[in-house]
Amino acid sequence: MRIATWNVNSIRTRAPRVVDWLVREDIDVLAMQEIKCKPEQFPVELFEQAGYHLEIHGLNQWNGVAFASRHEMTDVERGFEGMPGFGKPIKGQEAVQGIGPNELPLEARALGVTVGDLRLWSLYVPNGRSLDDPHFAYKLEWLSALRANAERWIDEHPELPLALMGDWNIAPFEADMGDPTFVEGLSTHVSPDERSMFASFSPTVQDVVRPLVPEGFTFWDYKAGRFQKNEGMRIDFIMGSQAFADTVTAASIHREERKGDGPSDHVPVVCDIDPTLLGDTFEDDFDRPMIFG
Repeated sequence: MRIATWNVNSIRTRAPRVVDWLVREDIDVLAMQEIKCKPEQFPVELFEQAGYHLEIHGLNQWNGVAFASRHEMTDVERGFEGMPGFGKPIKGQEAVQGIGPNELPLEARALGVTVGDLRLWSLYVPNGRSLDDPHFAYKLEWLSALRANAERWIDEHPELPLALMGDWNIAPFEADMGDPTFVEGLSTHVSPDERSMFASFSPTVQDVVRPLVPEGFTFWDYKAGRFQKNEGMRIDFIMGSQAFADTVTAASIHREERKGDGPSDHVPVVCDIDPTLLGDTFEDDFDRPMIFG
């Protein structure tokens, strides 16, 4: 069974490319970030024709997260307990948007679903912008609330196969940052506060890709020929609980998806899991052939 995450940077622009990749790489579940659209604007038909169910959380042309899955998704949650908000309300979306505990409007940055025995989250962590920007404090507060939830979920269900997947907007180690414009002490993504926050998620969840793919970036800026120079950063992760990590058999970073016409600035990150280690939840689905339109 193949689980993946991909910041698609506008699904309306890249839907055919994403669906082609899903089918070609035999992906079972994809967590998407930065879809940049409302649910009614999402190109649903292309995914459904390829045999995928969808769950979508988007409020406007910014942010937004979604799941595409060959399997049924249940227990859908848009946002997590204590998630802070930021900025101003989106006109016409106030009722849907909601207000965070800091009394600011919530953004579409977190979507949780259950697929079989798996509890999966698609996460688009705030960028931070700059170390002295209010968005940076928001980023740390947002991550702190996420960590508290993850700890609670595992405390309540120690054997829960949980995966926090998405664009974390943090390069946790020096080897994860190859863009020379990002400097520790001066820039987001590499600051001690962000790296410490990322590290604090362990041992609740762990990077299930790094042990199998020790090198490689997941993002390259469009500017200054960053991809051609391989001046990228590794900021997209699949962070799994021990019960999830124990099922992982392989992992990959799909660098080739940064090439070609109109690519996202991020590439997919994939892990393969052995579903037999999760009981018989998926047995019927795997016995039944997929039909693509």
